[in-house]
Amino acid sequence: REENSIPADTGLRLNMVVVFRPLLLPRLFANFSVRCLSTNILQRIDGKRHEAAVGGGEKKIASQHKKGKLTAQERLQLLLDGHSFRQYDTFAVHDCSDFGMDKPANKIPGDGVITGRGKINGRDVFVYCQDFTVFGGSLSHAHARKICKVMDQAMLVGVPVIGLNDSGGARIQEGIESLAGYAEIFQRNVMASGVIPQLSVLMGPCAGGAVYSPAITDFTFMVKDTSHVFVTGPEVVKTVTQEDVTMEELGGARTHTVISGVAHEAFENDVEALYKIREFFDFLPLNNREQPPVRVTDDDRDRIIPSLDDIVPEDSTKPYNMLDIINCIVDDGDFYEIMAAYAKNLVIGFGRMNGRTVGVLANQPLVAAGCLDINASVKGARFVRFCDAFNIPILTFVDVPGFLPGTNQEHGGIIRHGAKLLFAYAESTVPKITVITRKVHFTYPSLIVDSFCSQCLVLPTDPTTQNLNFV
Repeated sequence: REENSIPADTGLRLNMVVVFRPLLLPRLFANFSVRCLSTNILQRIDGKRHEAAVGGGEKKIASQHKKGKLTAQERLQLLLDGHSFRQYDTFAVHDCSDFGMDKPANKIPGDGVITGRGKINGRDVFVYCQDFTVFGGSLSHAHARKICKVMDQAMLVGVPVIGLNDSGGARIQEGIESLAGYAEIFQRNVMASGVIPQLSVLMGPCAGGAVYSPAITDFTFMVKDTSHVFVTGPEVVKTVTQEDVTMEELGGARTHTVISGVAHEAFENDVEALYKIREFFDFLPLNNREQPPVRVTDDDRDRIIPSLDDIVPEDSTKPYNMLDIINCIVDDGDFYEIMAAYAKNLVIGFGRMNGRTVGVLANQPLVAAGCLDINASVKGARFVRFCDAFNIPILTFVDVPGFLPGTNQEHGGIIRHGAKLLFAYAESTVPKITVITRKVHFTYPSLIVDSFCSQCLVLPTDPTTQNLNFV
């Protein structure tokens, strides 16, 4: 100790290390092993996350972009607020073992659909987005379970659901299991109807059973040139009916927004569609127990609008544009028209008055003098029932000579379909205001018949109907 200047207690400390080494080494090795194992697990998780992010691979992503379509990840980034998305079941894979589906290359994390929750303009929303790069977005049973999970969560919390559909239909390798998945989704669509708003955005093909879930939801939107919706494709149609028809003619955006009325609106591309959905979302409440959001506005509700004096012409046979009146009435001229290309003789959409959402229905004198026909009746009835379910007051502008006469309408069931609009108005319990801008036929559904005066203006005597009628 003297020669090497070693402290007197060094030997004791060395002995202690030697004595306790058998106890310390296993613990040290165990900690080292845990760290190595944790690092390995984290690396595997990162690898799986990367696999889920690229979906079907870079080549299929490039093919998606070449068609003018965004990937599922890109769509969600545009739809939701930044850094608000929380993904569910990222690593879920199908459990099919037939037709080679059990090969590792066919076990793609996420299984063709991204699900989770996020925010739009600070308000909660649940979403699912089908990934066409993974098996063409086809629906497996695991795929369906993921969609059902977010729908269940949305109903539990009371938050809207938005589905971005891009799917070729059922995954044929799974057979009846895939069809059972559709049945589970349909059941939840029905259970959520009138409870939470449901929006569907069709951003690619949607065929077979896949078409019915968007049809059950409250609003359906399409993208021009890339969305195609049909029960059976052109080849099946040709085989069965010998009819030659293209995909665009059979189920394109124009077909369903102008002719069939399946879709409420069509957009030019994915980017416009997602930004418009964000705008549309702000008109809706989160669920049927909440009021729609209120937007602060500088547009004075007591403002004078001189242009209203000149919009309706003195000549009762001369048409005018009812949209001119609506744009003057709503806050800041901000009116979101729905189904503008279908049944143009009836205008429907959302606006705000004093910052609060209102549903607007109006006859359009520019088209068929504003007559009500089958398509307009169905269009209006569905909109009224939605407003009633979600606490949105209804404002109706009336200038109508009556229901459209003719054998086509009678044979098509104008009485049955016209009754739907009457029923929708009569059963609604939200506040309703009807403004007669020029003329009205006594059968107009927005005027709940209790008694009427010489001008055919119907004045309700029951205060529970919450109606106000103005001429």
